Amino acid sequence: MTTPPVASVEGLLEGAEHEQVVFGHDRDTGLRAIIAIHSTALGPALGGTRFKAYPDLGAAVQDVLRLARAMTYKNAAAGLDFGGGKAVIVGDPAAVRSEELIRSYARHVHRLGGAYLTAEDVGTTQADMDLIRQETRYVTGTSPELGGSGDPSEATAVGLFAAMKAVAAHLWSTDDIGGRSVTISGVGKVGSHLAALLAGAGARVAVADVNAEAARRTAEMTGAETVDPDAALSRRCDIVSPCALGGVLDAESIPKLQCRAVVGAANNQLADDSCAPALAERGILYAPDFLVNAGGVINISEEVGGYDRERALARVAGIGATLTQVLQRAASEGTTPLQAAIDRAEERLGAARVRAAGR
Repeated sequence: MTTPPVASVEGLLEGAEHEQVVFGHDRDTGLRAIIAIHSTALGPALGGTRFKAYPDLGAAVQDVLRLARAMTYKNAAAGLDFGGGKAVIVGDPAAVRSEELIRSYARHVHRLGGAYLTAEDVGTTQADMDLIRQETRYVTGTSPELGGSGDPSEATAVGLFAAMKAVAAHLWSTDDIGGRSVTISGVGKVGSHLAALLAGAGARVAVADVNAEAARRTAEMTGAETVDPDAALSRRCDIVSPCALGGVLDAESIPKLQCRAVVGAANNQLADDSCAPALAERGILYAPDFLVNAGGVINISEEVGGYDRERALARVAGIGATLTQVLQRAASEGTTPLQAAIDRAEERLGAARVRAAGR
């Protein structure tokens, strides 16, 4: 383990509330990784490993800190006994991924002694998790043959679908999504599963992706319309679903939205928390991303004690009821759904801290 110069680290982490941030480096494999543990108040920090080319170290640190914090709230709001953490491997996975690099990263995870449990995220795969499992037991989402729950993408889509039904019931007094128009921006593994679920329920689906072939395949599979990815968020529809990378809702994009609700899989869809009131002022219901995209982490949490797919997906579908409670709380308290979801998570975290202090 190595770190950048102390002054550099202090600047990057200034104001961070995280319990631990570890910089990992392996000269032989070229590994550069950052593991951020935001909170272990509820249990070991659980969160995926993102493999991405960042413009600089500062961008990577900023991303992993935000993602780890979001995982704390995601796990807490979902009622899971896990804390929040995240990791990033810095580099283009298509160019630098190797078995040796992944194994080296796994050994860094192992040295944390179970304070952090990793999983699949953008840029990593189930095969990577299986390889990590050969070096450490502190990994989730491995293949069923290794006792894991497999790819979490379908579970994430199931949770999003349940959230959309809850939003429909809140806005239109029925959870029937049939006939509603939904635009999905990003049809990777989660977005394509979501498109299939929506199409099966009779929704009018439009899909967009910077990978035109991915959009074409999803449209062919589901009967969806393909749209220009640059115009997807501003397209007139009932629900917009950002399912690619985060930060897409900001001062520039929010005024262009022509939807009634935003319900997506992407982490950190808001450029910052001030965007939530901006959406509310426009009459757009924002379903908090860390709440509605929790299907994957709920699914892998079921690996503890032996994974049962039927039980896991039933629990994932409960995201709809959780969102309903959050929307009702936001309405009664005169706040945004984002703040109501944060308050829900903070209450669990606060109770855990009180219990810990009393020991």
